[in-house]
Amino acid sequence: MKFRVTVEPDEDAVFVAECPALPGCMSQGKTRDEAMANICDAIQGYLGSLKKHGEPIRELVTAAVVEVSL
Repeated sequence: MKFRVTVEPDEDAVFVAECPALPGCMSQGKTRDEAMANICDAIQGYLGSLKKHGEPIRELVTAAVVEVSL
């Protein structure tokens, strides 16, 4: 499965990764690569928990680019 994730540096220079399709599924790392590896582990754990409890996986979030005038 493929999931969209966001990665942003926080005020402490730690990279925070989040998976919008899985509410509350977040991780972090000292580098962007570390945060990406950690969010992959977090997603696997999240999906494992859903399966263990017989809960469905939500529909994947879709993303679009919008243009606004300034």
